[in-house]
Amino acid sequence: MSEDQKHIYKVLFHNQGQIFEVYCHSVYQSDLYGFVEIEDYIFGKASQMVIDPSEEKLRNEFHGVERSFIPMHAIVRIDEVEKEGVAKITNSIGEKVTPFPVQFPRNGGKK
Repeated sequence: MSEDQKHIYKVLFHNQGQIFEVYCHSVYQSDLYGFVEIEDYIFGKASQMVIDPSEEKLRNEFHGVERSFIPMHAIVRIDEVEKEGVAKITNSIGEKVTPFPVQFPRNGGKK
C-alpha cells in the first residue's frame, strides 16, 4: 500500500441486540478508558441504483458523526481490508458471538 492510500478497516460491534458492520479509515484506542474510537466512516456511493436497506439505515444513523466511541467489550472484530464492502446490520440472535456480560450496580454504585 502506498503512503498516500488510506487504510480501510472493517469493524463489527454489538449495538442493541444487533451486530453493526461498518467501514472506516481510522480506528484506535480512545483516551476515554475502555472505548475504541472510529472516525472517517465509508459508505457506498449514494448514486448507486440498488441500495441495501441496512446500509442506508447505517448511513442515516452515522450521518454527521465525526467520531464514535464504541465500548471495548462491544467490539466483535476489527479487520484491515483492501477495499470497503457493504455496511450492514445483522441480528445477533442465533449468532455464535455473544457480547461480553456486563453487570450494572443496582443502587447506582452508591454504598
